[in-house]
Amino acid sequence: MIQRGLLTPTLILALVPGVAFACALPPSVILTLPTGHYITAAALTVALTALLAAVAPRLPAFRPHLMWDRPVLVPETLSSYLGFLGFLALLFIGWTGSRDPMHNLMTLVFWTGVWIVVPLGSMGFGNLWRPINPWTGPVRIARLLLGRTGRVGLARLGYVPAVLGYAGFAWFQMISLYPDDPAVLATVAACYYGVIFLLAVAEGEDWLQKGEFLTVLFGFIARIAPLWLEVEGNCARLMAGPPGAQVLRMVPLAPSAVMFLCLALAALTFDGLNETFWWQALIGENPLEPTGRSAVVWVNTLGLLAVWAITLLAVPGMVWLGRVLGGPGFALGPLMLSFLAIAAGYHAAHYLVMLLTAGQYTLAALNDPFFTGDSFLGLPPFYVSFGFLTDPRIMPLIYGAQFTAILGAHLLAVVLSCKLAGPGTRALAHVPMTGLMVGYTVLGLWLLSTARVG
Repeated sequence: MIQRGLLTPTLILALVPGVAFACALPPSVILTLPTGHYITAAALTVALTALLAAVAPRLPAFRPHLMWDRPVLVPETLSSYLGFLGFLALLFIGWTGSRDPMHNLMTLVFWTGVWIVVPLGSMGFGNLWRPINPWTGPVRIARLLLGRTGRVGLARLGYVPAVLGYAGFAWFQMISLYPDDPAVLATVAACYYGVIFLLAVAEGEDWLQKGEFLTVLFGFIARIAPLWLEVEGNCARLMAGPPGAQVLRMVPLAPSAVMFLCLALAALTFDGLNETFWWQALIGENPLEPTGRSAVVWVNTLGLLAVWAITLLAVPGMVWLGRVLGGPGFALGPLMLSFLAIAAGYHAAHYLVMLLTAGQYTLAALNDPFFTGDSFLGLPPFYVSFGFLTDPRIMPLIYGAQFTAILGAHLLAVVLSCKLAGPGTRALAHVPMTGLMVGYTVLGLWLLSTARVG
């Protein structure tokens, strides 16, 4: 029997839940787990970290250490061009292959490989997207052939192009009618690639670091990695340090970068929210008999925009309130860097189950892409199984991993905010931010544990 969580819309993000005792994961799997204990403990833990503000000057330094220094083995132009060729192959498969998204590499590789595996790997080993992104190599070659060295002024827009790109992607992923259709996905990806390619050729490859949303998002997420590679010219240095050591070396975020980060947080929140029983009841849908995406396109579009607007008000608002209470050292640009940890932790927790389920289809398709009995990866034939989602021994482990990711992200964010606050900042400045962190932790864990439509 499932005990539904209680929501208090007037709290943080207007969606802070009460204690929930259900865990429902797609496809329509419902288990009873004592998640209320997890959520309560997480909230108390994050709240207690407010004490760190009092001892912030005594926190250990997050210093990176050089592991090794050697020449670059594979030039980025070559690795990026190989990524481009792989992208072309996926487009061809998407247009000509099976329309079943679970048997087409375009859908499987993008949604599982690019959208989940690459950022998860980047959280541990640095920015894995940078060498394989399909734009850098072709843009360099095109600008060389055209003899182009100038710019057109796109850099003045800051991160705004990436914000627009990510907003469109979030709408396509969560609200559009056919995000899993291989041919539709291939067409959208090809159009997006073409636009970004033309803009990068006009402005230069450096523009990708602010103008292309995958490059921006994965680059932000990779900043919490304990291992990372720094490349300068022909020299590559492997660095190691505590998670977040790279964050403390970043310049403060510009206003457009703050918009992008708030959008990343809002997109993950709404992706978890829009299939909950609470949201379905709010928009007048029967969660046990959903009418489909076409019936809720406009209301979900408004919901996504509303969650983004609330995030834009709540997160910078708490920083502003902390500045009022604690002094000018509590500034928005530096403090927003701490939310990079939360974006990374939420991405890992939110997509863990999808990795364990759709990842099986991806391995099977890569192992035997033509369904002829081949074994390109050397794997024996296997059947995709979701049985572990109903195993009472496995599900607590999965939720425990999600719990650890979210709680760890918030704890790291609190520590980073203590270090990013300017000198002379009073401890009272951290109270509003801590309150937001507690609310966000409870909300995130509730979204992972509450019942969802199938």
